[in-house]
Order: sequence, then C-alpha cells, then structure tokens
Amino acid sequence: MPTFTIETRTLTEQDTAVEMATLAVAELPVWLGKAFGEVAAYLGRKGAGPAGPPFARYRRAGDDRFEVEAGFPATTPTSGEGDVEPSELPAGPAAVLVFEGSYDAMAAAYEALDAWVREHGSEPAGAPWEVYLTEPGVDPPRTEIVLPYRSR
Repeated sequence: MPTFTIETRTLTEQDTAVEMATLAVAELPVWLGKAFGEVAAYLGRKGAGPAGPPFARYRRAGDDRFEVEAGFPATTPTSGEGDVEPSELPAGPAAVLVFEGSYDAMAAAYEALDAWVREHGSEPAGAPWEVYLTEPGVDPPRTEIVLPYRSR
C-alpha cells in the first residue's frame, strides 16, 4: 500500500449548496460537471459564494452505486432552487489527506484514512468527502479526502 501523510483537523460546520443523486461509478464524471456548474451558478445568483472549491460526499448504495452529494461551500445558508438543495459539512474532528493521482487509484487513500482512524481509537462519523483542488483536466488531479471521526 502507498504511504500517505494524514493530518487531523477540527472542522467547523460549513453551509453548502448541493445537488444529490444515486449513480453508478461510470455516471459520476458527467453528472458531477453538470451539478458543479448548476450549484456555482445558483450561489452566484444568490450572492452566497462559492466560498471554496467543489466537493462531493459519497455514500455506498450497493454494488458500483453511490448516493452522491456534490456542490460548494456557501458564504451564507441558502434555501435551494430546482435541483439545488441546502446542506452542510459537519463540525468536529476529521482525518485528512491529499491524494495526487488518478481517481481510479483512490481506494488505497480511503483505506489508509479508515485504518488511521481505527488505529487511533476512533471510528468514522459519517460519510467522507472529496474536495477537488485542481481544475478538471489537470493531470495528475489533486484531491483532498476528508473523513470525520469520533472517539469510541
């Protein structure tokens, strides 16, 4: 397994605006691009951001399917419109690493975060999310992976 540098952060709750869907892995790239564009436009119209880079939170929904929440941090709470909904990223401790490389090779990074959390006497506290640090098409992409946790 590759070696990753994992850091801890204490997060504050962050208001977000997102779109949600349940998708197969193959559907993610096109859907994410559409969702990010629509959420950014909504936040711009409302004068609420975006307040940071795009993110996506994933929850497994069966073989090769995920419930996905994708959008941006907002500068203020929003009410949503059309497919855009208000949400938030949670407060509390999180294990974080920056992965540089193909999205197809990220599984090892998720495994390393989970192992680190458990080795430190804690357990995951909710779904992880990815923060996309580079623009689409940049090779290799840089992605921050955030895993909230709580003590056992």
